[in-house]
Amino acid sequence: MTIIDTRVEPRTSQAPFAELDALTTGTVAVPADAAYDALVSPWNVAIPVRPAAVLAAQSAQDVVEAVRFAARHGLHVTPQATGHGPMAELTTELLVTTQGLDECVVHPEGWARVGAGVKWVRVVEAAAPHGLAPLSGSITDVGIVGYTTGGGLGPMARTYGMAIDRVRAIEVVTGDGELRRATPTQHPELFFGLRGGKGMLGIVTAIEFDLVEQPMFYGGSLWFDGEHAATVTERWLEWAEDLPEVATTSIALFQMPAMPGVPPELADRLALSVRYVWTGDAEEGERRFATIRESAPVLLDDVAHKPYTAIDSVHTDPLDPTPAFEAGAVLTDFPAEAAEALLDLTGHGSGSPQVLVEVRQMGGAIARAGEHESAFSSRGAAYSLLTVGIADVPGVEEHAAKILEAMAPWTGGPRLPNFTFTPEEYADAYDEATIERLRRAIRTYDPLGVMAIGRVLFT
Repeated sequence: MTIIDTRVEPRTSQAPFAELDALTTGTVAVPADAAYDALVSPWNVAIPVRPAAVLAAQSAQDVVEAVRFAARHGLHVTPQATGHGPMAELTTELLVTTQGLDECVVHPEGWARVGAGVKWVRVVEAAAPHGLAPLSGSITDVGIVGYTTGGGLGPMARTYGMAIDRVRAIEVVTGDGELRRATPTQHPELFFGLRGGKGMLGIVTAIEFDLVEQPMFYGGSLWFDGEHAATVTERWLEWAEDLPEVATTSIALFQMPAMPGVPPELADRLALSVRYVWTGDAEEGERRFATIRESAPVLLDDVAHKPYTAIDSVHTDPLDPTPAFEAGAVLTDFPAEAAEALLDLTGHGSGSPQVLVEVRQMGGAIARAGEHESAFSSRGAAYSLLTVGIADVPGVEEHAAKILEAMAPWTGGPRLPNFTFTPEEYADAYDEATIERLRRAIRTYDPLGVMAIGRVLFT
């Protein structure tokens, strides 16, 4: 599979990138170089990431040199770790990939330190022998830094809160070219802005965070035929309303082709998945879930008592690079009327082109601010909505817009930074007070506007 669309012309620049190459240990590549295409590859293959140059950093000092080089030559810099959240508009000049920063240390007493290129799976596997788990994402193949700096809404979020609430320290090369360590007491405004503010203030090189004692969970995904979606969704809404915080749940409509990794029971049909994570006593979790099991005939039941290393079985997100068009919103409520409106466009017989339509219940520990303030502004949301379609399918973008329009009566509040897909949408991810604090932090730590995201939005 081609990982980037090479039909899109890369940007050009007169900057002397050979100078950067001489200053760094990592690889510097421009479009004419053989290494270029592999280095700029994002996970979402529909997004044409074609910068004027890319640096594959091998150390924090490489990142320092890249940011200082950009400042000297009037360039804007964008970081990329695993490439799950690229925006073509922000990756036009100098891209710094941090996959080479691969430090990963799990401390048995309950915390971890990782480099910016590390994915959750490494921490999950290293923590498991100690009975510990991180607040990882819905798939452990995603990078830790991008996920966490966007807030980090994971499959145990109603129990333990957002990933940013467990962060101890962040090491970052700020837009002024300095490597800093941000903690609640060292550069507190930087610590505030990095947790929820994505890459506005600099390029993260390492992050430290607490783990939780969660060797096992009761959960997974339970699948129904799409013709029962209305019945199951109605039952799910009533059931979820009374769930305690030891439960985190979501529903998702899937349309998956017959291909390796897709169970035959689910292939080539519309199916509804009810996702469930119960962090308490497994027998109680099973009793609680009986209401959903009884709501309609079951296609596939993967809800069981499992080790945390099986957490990917809850959301069943794809591993392979995908040409996706994504859209999302946060909802103030998701009553029966909203569910009916959503299913009219995406349910049985609708002809929906979307591969995934997901509604996550929020609340619980998500709604409570962590011990230290952060730039994450979406704690008041009741639910989140996400749609994913194949980008080159005719009408998929217009259909996603119709879904958002139909959900407008229940849409409100700052959107989730990690479910934000254009630079313009970032302005809707923060309340006014947070925007002002981020602007002040940008003026302090990136006075020349070197970081592309901060420059576009808040200067």
